[in-house]
Amino acid sequence: MASSTERRGWRIGVDIGGTFTDVVLWNDAGGALRRDKLLTTPADPSRAVVDGIGRILAREGLRPIDLTSVIHGTTLVANALIERRGVKTGLVTTAGFRDVLEIGREWRYDLYDLNITMPTPLVPRDRRTEVVERVSASGDVLTPLDEDSVVAAAKTLRESGAEAVAVALLHSYRKPAHERRVGEILAGELPGVDITLSSDVSPELGEYERTSTAVANAYVLPIFARYVGRLVDELRSMGFAHDLLLMLSDGRCIRADIAARYPIRLVQSGPAAGAEAARLFGDLADVGDVLCFDMGGTTAKACLIHHGEPERTARFEVARETRFAEGSGLPLQIPAIDMIEIGAGGGSIASIDARGLIQVGPLSASADPGPACYGKGNDRPTVTDCDLILGYLDAGSFLAGRMTLDKAAAEKAIETHLAKPLGVSVVEAAWGVHETVTASMAQAASIHAIERGLDATRFAMLPIGGAGPVHACGMAAKMNIDRLVCPVGAGVASAIGMLAAPVSFEVARAAPVRLDAFDPAEARSLIEEMRQETRALVTGAGIAEADVSYRVSAMMRYVGQGYEIDVTVDAARLESDGAAMLAAGFAEAYRDRYGRVERMASEILSWRVVGAGPRPPLASALSASSDRKAEAPVATGSRPVFFGDGFVDTPVYARMTLASGQTLVGPAIIEEDESTLVVPPSFDLTVDVALNLVADRRVPA
Repeated sequence: MASSTERRGWRIGVDIGGTFTDVVLWNDAGGALRRDKLLTTPADPSRAVVDGIGRILAREGLRPIDLTSVIHGTTLVANALIERRGVKTGLVTTAGFRDVLEIGREWRYDLYDLNITMPTPLVPRDRRTEVVERVSASGDVLTPLDEDSVVAAAKTLRESGAEAVAVALLHSYRKPAHERRVGEILAGELPGVDITLSSDVSPELGEYERTSTAVANAYVLPIFARYVGRLVDELRSMGFAHDLLLMLSDGRCIRADIAARYPIRLVQSGPAAGAEAARLFGDLADVGDVLCFDMGGTTAKACLIHHGEPERTARFEVARETRFAEGSGLPLQIPAIDMIEIGAGGGSIASIDARGLIQVGPLSASADPGPACYGKGNDRPTVTDCDLILGYLDAGSFLAGRMTLDKAAAEKAIETHLAKPLGVSVVEAAWGVHETVTASMAQAASIHAIERGLDATRFAMLPIGGAGPVHACGMAAKMNIDRLVCPVGAGVASAIGMLAAPVSFEVARAAPVRLDAFDPAEARSLIEEMRQETRALVTGAGIAEADVSYRVSAMMRYVGQGYEIDVTVDAARLESDGAAMLAAGFAEAYRDRYGRVERMASEILSWRVVGAGPRPPLASALSASSDRKAEAPVATGSRPVFFGDGFVDTPVYARMTLASGQTLVGPAIIEEDESTLVVPPSFDLTVDVALNLVADRRVPA
């Protein structure tokens, strides 16, 4: 039981995944992390959150009042968009632009497929209304706002039964006055209806992307607000006395009531927390370039951490009609960690397609009923079932023995739906599934890196998620990556990342201008306004004003290019040598990314200001137990494990017994409570000073 001194400063990170909910407890005064993992409750995800918090506190002899913070990440927003479970939403836009959601970018994501499916707009045409107004791209009012047309639009939306409304007027990023007035009128005409303004959610260029983002925010806002309100009430009834913090898609966290205004900014909160954890783990392992491979129960994602920081983006897609096909989803324009879905998860269902080939996903067994081996009624084979048959997982030690797997059920599912139809053995079918998943993930991750101008073979792979370490070495070999770093607590890394994330918020403002027409005074004024906004949001979450730091950057590109890059700016130098500083910074950033610079004029598209509190000192906790004696590692047993050519009797080690400086020669199985690292015969393993398992591939001469 925790002492009275230890009761101060306890923090909890909770990540809800499609299959499992992860809970991590840590005292910011020091000490090791306590971890737990339980099945997600899909009907009401907050149940698993509350149950998990209560369970881990009871185990440690703590009470909710002992907690100083709870940081939470959720898939609720993403799932609502993917499954189209949002509320009935309306759209108000400038006259003549009612169909922007269907016109989109006016290009096809597959030119040669006549049967492609484009994403269906979240708002049908009969709930898209127009108002009379027009602002130019430079911010001049061409047509004043006709308020009667706004009242008429409100009447149409009221009669349609709209529960939320998005307002996205042309060029409102330049002059938001019309949009704000429309919002005021709608609030009066439609009491109880949530209003989202595009100039609040995404004040940037890109008419289609900005409208899509505002609509998506409105679509999920009432659902998310109810969920957050219910969770806050439940935590308060438990005795938790502080503000709930929520993880954003850019790896930062903010107070729940602020996040509830911008739920679309949480669409990738869990995976973003995983990237934040990978950044921290890479730093502990002294590896600056890391490929974070996050494979959970439902999906697998990849993120590149370059020079110690995750790659970031302001544009991405969700709810794609065609997996991996850019342009087939709903575009969002918010700050986010740049990651990509690269494959299936442990609960993804394997089947045989029309060509007689193994297909994995996109359907998932989820947490309920889960894989066949969970014994909860599913009779379809999943990736987890196949990993169990191949010996990568053990039926008796799954989740540290808290959950016994049914190997016979897994075998029956594979035999019925894969082995017999294919005319192969159960083991061959299971290996086919494992290889299909691993190869497809390796290919997708390599393409992701190439598209960003980076060479994945120069990165170290860092697997997280419950299934990540199982597949990581095989995937690294297929990508020609020679080093893998598996951290302590890889199976609950997203929850750990939440504890490592600072309270922070990013504000963006579009201000397009060629660099040769740059006005430093105007830029300085805009940046100061943005700084004040971020300061209010961060200090409102309990961070002292003196502890808030700021990062200013400009999104820049060569005139005529379609994509921009982020350039760090020293705001104090803007008025003295701003143009020269921006030109030099852009050239350096462009050369780092693409290996060259161009003799072309450049331009600024938007400004960004990040206000952040201090990072929690989590690194010491993650390496707190690195003083274990480096005696020869002792296996807890062995089991047959399949490595392509047959089963090999493979030693099994308990992760908690391994010490810094120890080495192992593959094959080996390293079991941790929440995940299992599979080390093939072609890898050697070393335990570093932070207790990371560093696996190096033996490349044939």
